[in-house]
Amino acid sequence: MTGTLVLVRHGQSEWNKKNLFTGWADVGLTEQGVTEAHKAAALLKEKGLKFDEAFTSGLQRARKTLSIILQDMGQTDIPVSRDKALNERDYGDLVGLNKDDARRKWGEEQVHIWRRSYDVPPPGGESLKMTAERTIPYFRKEILPRVEKGETVLVSAHGNSLRSIIMWLEKLTPEQVVKLELATGVPIVYRIGQGGEVLSKEVLEHGAGDDGWTTTFPEK
Repeated sequence: MTGTLVLVRHGQSEWNKKNLFTGWADVGLTEQGVTEAHKAAALLKEKGLKFDEAFTSGLQRARKTLSIILQDMGQTDIPVSRDKALNERDYGDLVGLNKDDARRKWGEEQVHIWRRSYDVPPPGGESLKMTAERTIPYFRKEILPRVEKGETVLVSAHGNSLRSIIMWLEKLTPEQVVKLELATGVPIVYRIGQGGEVLSKEVLEHGAGDDGWTTTFPEK
């Protein structure tokens, strides 16, 4: 039996736009972020997906993205679970700081290590490894069993919480996952078999030309 798992990073947030470290700060979406959520909904609707259940974090930017998607798709009646296990990585003392200001304070190299290493946390915050230690158990306990039963499940969360899930699904190394970039509002559609085996992966993106929606297929 195979199921479908859709992962989508929230649309652009107010602090994404301002180039600030966000983490667990509960900021809203920008107008662009709202537009990105609507575009994600259109892509998923084009695919004809009917969701059985949805999951999101405790932060409003992910919840709002999910709400827009389900509203646009006419699927607001499905069960939605919210849990802080899916929250963004906690950036600790960096939260609220402009990334350029942080580089001036601590140095380019140190900030790069905090942002891009797998297991070095910023002061008072989480590394990607620490984020995975809360995200993956929740995913395996609450989300994966539903997909393995053949359900179609939508997860609206954050760059780092989703990167950790993708790391587990695609069996990425720490070196590979730190290079993984997730665009805001771009759905990733997986077909999943038993044991979390990835049978296919499809990244849905909006084409720049007049042909409308286009689909790209990354190499496995």
